[in-house]
Amino acid sequence: MSSGDMINVFPSRMAQTNMKAQLLGAQKGHSLLKKKSDALTIRFRGILSKIIEAKMAMGDVMREANFSLAAVKFASIANINQLVIQNVAKAQIKVKLTKDNVAGVTLPIFQTYTEGSDAYELTGLSGGGQQIDKLKKAYARAVELLVNLASLQTSFVTLDGVIKITNRRVNAIEHVIIPRVERTIQYIIQELDEREREEFFSNPLIQHRFGVKPCVCLLMASEPHPSSKQCCGDFALPLLY
Repeated sequence: MSSGDMINVFPSRMAQTNMKAQLLGAQKGHSLLKKKSDALTIRFRGILSKIIEAKMAMGDVMREANFSLAAVKFASIANINQLVIQNVAKAQIKVKLTKDNVAGVTLPIFQTYTEGSDAYELTGLSGGGQQIDKLKKAYARAVELLVNLASLQTSFVTLDGVIKITNRRVNAIEHVIIPRVERTIQYIIQELDEREREEFFSNPLIQHRFGVKPCVCLLMASEPHPSSKQCCGDFALPLLY
């Protein structure tokens, strides 16, 4: 097992406790991030369906607004462009910004509102007044739909980036962090068990109870010598295992 497959720690009981705490924290973090990703994905798909509906409706609304403008130009006596330029001092339809929170992600919400009363309600009484009123309503609807579409697309882009980052974190915890911590815990357990076996067989009381005398030839050699039983007796081999 390479050093990159586990965390470099000294095998001890304290390290084992710390690794188990890290494993528990990683599992909880993975669960929370997975729930966050699922919640964001549900909202993301809902926004996507709304964007499709808004774009499909946008064509009809703009078509109606353009037809209304053509009807006003045909029915109005005065030049409608000059009439608008001379009378409109400031916009009546304005946009306000609100925020929505989805699983810790702040999404901007754009909404239209009308400020004050319609100061141009009587515009076009000399000719084409009905068409002008219809034109105002058509373009007001178009502006409202455009603002709503801009809000949806902004939320769409924001959620898309956050979902990608969250999914990368989920995959990193699931496939990198948790396996490394688990391998580290397994390594610590193996080292502690090996240390306990060594301490058990090297204990003088255990050796005295079983009548085992440490043999120099077994302690110094890497492999048991065929004549080790003649030197140390039948209880010499457990010292090596």
